[in-house]
Amino acid sequence: MIHSLFLVNASGDIFLEKHWKSVVSRSVCDYFFEALERATEPENVPPVIPTPHHYLINVLRHRIYFVAVIQSEVPPLFVIEFLHRVVDTFQDYFGVCTEAAIKDNVVVVYELLEEMLDNGFPLATESNILKELIKPPTILRTVVNTITGSTNVGEQLPTGQLSVVPWRRTGVKYTNNEAYFDVIEEIDAIIDKSGSTITAEIQGVVDACVKLTGMPDLTLSFMNPRLLDDVSFHPCVRFKRWEAERILSFIPPDGNFRLLSYHVSSQNLVAIPVYVKHNISFREGSSQGRFELTLGPKQTMGKAVESVLVSSQLPRGVLNANLNPSQGTYTFDPVTKLLSWDVGKINPQKLPSLKGSMSLQTGASKPDENPSINIQFKIQQLAISGLKVNRLDMYGEKYKPFKGIKYMTKAGKFQVRT
Repeated sequence: MIHSLFLVNASGDIFLEKHWKSVVSRSVCDYFFEALERATEPENVPPVIPTPHHYLINVLRHRIYFVAVIQSEVPPLFVIEFLHRVVDTFQDYFGVCTEAAIKDNVVVVYELLEEMLDNGFPLATESNILKELIKPPTILRTVVNTITGSTNVGEQLPTGQLSVVPWRRTGVKYTNNEAYFDVIEEIDAIIDKSGSTITAEIQGVVDACVKLTGMPDLTLSFMNPRLLDDVSFHPCVRFKRWEAERILSFIPPDGNFRLLSYHVSSQNLVAIPVYVKHNISFREGSSQGRFELTLGPKQTMGKAVESVLVSSQLPRGVLNANLNPSQGTYTFDPVTKLLSWDVGKINPQKLPSLKGSMSLQTGASKPDENPSINIQFKIQQLAISGLKVNRLDMYGEKYKPFKGIKYMTKAGKFQVRT
């Protein structure tokens, strides 16, 4: 299975390594660095890199590459899923998964990796079990450990490890019993010059924060579950019940977890929540160009479009941009030629616009193609696919929990071509 794990930062330095079987030399990462040099963007590094004696499987999260070294052939998705689980665990323990956080908690990191893999095979990857095995670091615990020389490792084997539901510890007690669910959707789209959709798809997740006493059994049903295809569940979900009735039935882990992730790819089901009117033109032989851009909401069910950020990579021949935004602020970097416009919230009564001129190099030919526009945005209390939770029921416990559902849509890779 996994022989070694190397953590590589944004500047290409290996800042942490862990070996489970035999020690693999750092020089194996040279193949990874060659692939990194060839990639145009940091996220374009191939996830699987074959070398004469090993396979390198990597994921990029929080500007850190997690590179696993494999000696025999293994299903790559198995390793990729494990690497994502490692990152999620670090985030759960330290609040953030950054190079500084990992270096500050290096002892806990090695303890976690030792428990998560046993002789290179995944063992304990559930957050609840790990937290009983290895206590999350706190300032007080760190001070005590430094003085007494003790570690964060727990004294007893976790109760959940031996049960039928290894993701939930026994004897959980809360004074306030509550279950919150967040339906978060990310829309990826490419819109052509005329405003038609070339491609559009939605990646969605249902994140849960469940703090319930005892051993509750929950069922969650949707108004329109047929929307979902390519669904991936947390191990707690009873798959047979989903297949038969399209109802999520599960004994939840304690605390935060991802209940499911899904994909909506049918073009006719994906509504585009913003539209762009643009007029970007360059005249042959002229040292001036025209830039006009207007944004507006569309198919948002009356919900506000917030945190809007527009960016565009202007052609190399552009020296400067003299623009006038109707709201928000814009910046233009004359070196990278990147134009950024921080719009904020779109007011449907007064649509935000950015208009003005661009200065071009004298004598330079007209740019071959117009720049594309990338947009980021958020819409609270709306799942753009139309997915809605119907009801949440609890069995097996007598008390009445507090339940809450929140929806959010945000832009993934949302591009408008001009």
